[in-house]
Amino acid sequence: MAKDALSLAWLDMRRRNFATAIKRLEAKKEIYEDNYEFYLTLGIACLYVGDIGAASSYFQLARRIKLTDTRLLLGQAAIFLRRGDTARALQYYLEIKENDPQNKIADKAMEFIRVHGNYDTICRWVDTGRIEQFYPPLGSNPDKLALAGIAGAAFLLGVVFTFAFFPRGQRFTGPRADLSRLELSVDEKNDAKEKDLSTQSYSFVLSNKEINKRYNKALQYFQNHRDNAAQIEVNVILNSDASVAVKKKARMLMGYFEIPDFDTISDVPTFAEVAENPAVYLDCWVNWGGKISNAVTYEDGSYTCDLLVGNETLSKYDGTVRVRFDSAKDVDGSKYVKVLGKITMEDGVVSLAGRAVYQSVHN
Repeated sequence: MAKDALSLAWLDMRRRNFATAIKRLEAKKEIYEDNYEFYLTLGIACLYVGDIGAASSYFQLARRIKLTDTRLLLGQAAIFLRRGDTARALQYYLEIKENDPQNKIADKAMEFIRVHGNYDTICRWVDTGRIEQFYPPLGSNPDKLALAGIAGAAFLLGVVFTFAFFPRGQRFTGPRADLSRLELSVDEKNDAKEKDLSTQSYSFVLSNKEINKRYNKALQYFQNHRDNAAQIEVNVILNSDASVAVKKKARMLMGYFEIPDFDTISDVPTFAEVAENPAVYLDCWVNWGGKISNAVTYEDGSYTCDLLVGNETLSKYDGTVRVRFDSAKDVDGSKYVKVLGKITMEDGVVSLAGRAVYQSVHN
């Protein structure tokens, strides 16, 4: 079976053929535009060949997509360490330890900075290649394993391959739960519309076929770990002329949805989409970025603020949304922040039930 460019590039890198990996990936730039693994892999390859400028650029592109991946943070920390900027490198290593407390590379790097963190020593480690022990790991070289003739080489290679292509935090697709009891019966499919439409008005008037299609899409989105997409289909059904039986099962499906984190969230609606039709996106999760203002911590420990949604400089400003957290948050209002929260309605206005905040120490 033919392998994709990313898989082949990782194999090149494990064999320490970094130039080949870079050439292979750069030929596929148009295909992999805005792909996190593409930018990260190119950045790691450039780091190992010593092209620090290119590595930094690719890591920055990757960081726009994901914020807390350990491999990315290790790569960015290594760049500052190579330059002798141990203070900035240490900040990255502390961030890694926050997200991944057992990370051994961060432990070793911080010990190196503590004991040998002078510029002369760093220069010698860069020159001899010893600095690479603090780079994002590549896994074992399959050629060396084969030459060594280790009895369990095939098994070990499979393990290394698995961890290389399914990094920490990445989800697998495939069935998540047995939802057979939530499938519509023949009668429910045939009578998917509410019969008496005179007692209530509906935001969406759908045909029998459309209701069945949206419900089946919700089930499929769920199994594919796309809970936001499933939630949107459920919301359309709940605000439509679908029958009571269909709506009941749609609400039951919501009970299976999981709380995402910054790296696993998908199908995130924009601020403009939510503002235009809040009911469609109710209970969806977002990871909007911007600046915090009007923050208040209450006696019960809860915390509210306004999130000015936009880019890092707010030169692009989308709008303001109220956010509520159950506990106080330590957020610097002058710096860019990302908020993970669930879309709710408060006094008829869109707001967020906050779950987590992310604010880089490097802004």
